[in-house]
Amino acid sequence: MLIAYNWVDFDHLDRLFFLNQAFVFSFIVTSALALLVIPYSKRRPKGTPTSWGEAMFASMLTFALLFAAFGVVPDRFITHADANLGWNKNNLIFGPGDILKPKAYGGHFPFTMSYEAIRDIFVVVIHLWYFGLMIFLWHVWQKRGDGKPSTEVATSSFGRPLVKKG
Repeated sequence: MLIAYNWVDFDHLDRLFFLNQAFVFSFIVTSALALLVIPYSKRRPKGTPTSWGEAMFASMLTFALLFAAFGVVPDRFITHADANLGWNKNNLIFGPGDILKPKAYGGHFPFTMSYEAIRDIFVVVIHLWYFGLMIFLWHVWQKRGDGKPSTEVATSSFGRPLVKKG
């Protein structure tokens, strides 16, 4: 039995763009799963050999995360904006006090802007978030284990330093 519960059922808040459960859940889960690379990179030293199974699992996880980040999350927002918010070409933006009212409708703004453009701008921001996150995670993965070299001098079994004097 599937039980669905509407977590946000406030009369005046249910039409805000960020309160769609499918979008918020997919955004948070995808970002959290991607950020799991950071603790894993601290555990896996650089140069460790990779087995075939590890490589296949990593490639499957990477594909799933990229599919969710660049496919599912933007689609959930577009679906919510179109179906629930009504952000389409027919709804024009006039702004507060009609400051964005286009010249075609008797205003002073030089061009006509619809809510569809706002929706698309949000989708571009979602893509930029995940693109930046991927670049950051690639950087973290490539730089794992690159710390300052140890200044400790190797010692013999008798406790003396093994340094060759020149």
